Amino acid sequence: MIAAAAVLAIALAVGVWGWQSRSASTSSASAPRSVSPERRSVASSVLATGVVRLRVGAEVRVGSQVSGIVQELHVTVGSHIERDAVIARIDSRAIEARLAQARAQVAVSEQELARARVELARVQKLEASRLVAPSEVEDRQLALAEAAARLEKARRDAQVVETELGYTVIRAPITGTVASVTTQKGETVAASFTTPTFVTIIGDDALQLVAMVDETDIGSVAAGNPVSFSVEAFPAEEFSGHVESVAPRGTIISGVVNYEVMIGIDSPAGVLKPDMTANVTIETAQRTALVVPNEAILRDGSDRYVYVEVDGRPQRRDVVIGARAGGVTEIRRGVTPDERVLIGVEAGGG
Repeated sequence: MIAAAAVLAIALAVGVWGWQSRSASTSSASAPRSVSPERRSVASSVLATGVVRLRVGAEVRVGSQVSGIVQELHVTVGSHIERDAVIARIDSRAIEARLAQARAQVAVSEQELARARVELARVQKLEASRLVAPSEVEDRQLALAEAAARLEKARRDAQVVETELGYTVIRAPITGTVASVTTQKGETVAASFTTPTFVTIIGDDALQLVAMVDETDIGSVAAGNPVSFSVEAFPAEEFSGHVESVAPRGTIISGVVNYEVMIGIDSPAGVLKPDMTANVTIETAQRTALVVPNEAILRDGSDRYVYVEVDGRPQRRDVVIGARAGGVTEIRRGVTPDERVLIGVEAGGG
C-alpha cells in the first residue's frame, strides 16, 4: 500500500508538471506581440476590368492584285512568317509575254523618234538653202514631238506591265502568324472586281489590353503608368504592361461614365487570346504611407480596426485602410507612428 501510494504521488506530480508546461507553452505561443507602424513608399493604384483585344491594323488580309493560277503556296494555318517572305506565286507567263510585247513597242518608238530627228535635220539644211518652204520644217518638228510622245507612252505601258509582274509574287506585309488560308495551290484567282484574300496574318504585337476606368479614377491615369493584370484562364499568372493612351470621350455603362484606357502588353503574351477578360491594376503614383502587418487588421462587418497598447492593455482603435502590398496594409487614419499596434489579440479582446 505504501509503494502504491508513492507511485500514485509520483504520477500525479508528473501530470501536474506536464500540464503546467503545456499551459506555459500555449500561453507563450499565443501571447500578443506589438509592432510600431512604419513609413514606407506605397503605390497608389486604380482597379479596373479590361478585355484583351487585337490592335487596329494588327490583322492583315493579304490577297492577289492579278488574276491567274496559284503556282506556289508556302504557308499553312498557324505558321509563323517574317515580313517580306514569299507567301505565294501566281502563274506569270501571260504577263511576261505582255511585258515582252511592251518592250518591243518601246524599241519601235525609239526608232521612230530617231527617224524623226534625222528628217528634221535634213529639212532644216534644205530650208537654210531656201530649197523647201518654212512650213515643211514646222511639220517635221511636229512629227518629232509626236514620236517623242509615243516613246514616252510606250515606256509607261511597259512600267505598268512590270508592276503587274511584281504582283505575281505575294509577300507578307508584316511579321506574324497565319490565322487563315482561303486558297490552295492550283486554284485560279480572278482579281477583276475585288482582290481575293489568300491568307490572314495576325502580327506578333497584335494584342493590347483595353480597360474601362471609372470617371472618378481617370484623372490620375496617364500614359506610361505601369500596369499589372491577370486573366480568368490563368488566375495565378500575372502579366505586366503600361498605359499607352486614354480615350478622349467616355462611354456610359449602366449610367456610369467610363473611359477606355489602351494598355500595351510588356510580358510575353503567347498564352493570351483575344476577348479574354482581365483584372487590371494601374499604378498611378508612389507616395509615403503608414503601414502595419496585414495580420494586425481585424474586421467587424464593414469596419476595420486594430488593437493598440495603452497603459499595458489592448485598446480597440477603428482605422481607415488603403493599399495592400508585400504583406503590409496602409493605415490612412486611426493610428499614429509613435503608437504600438498589437498582433495576436483575439477579436473582442481588451
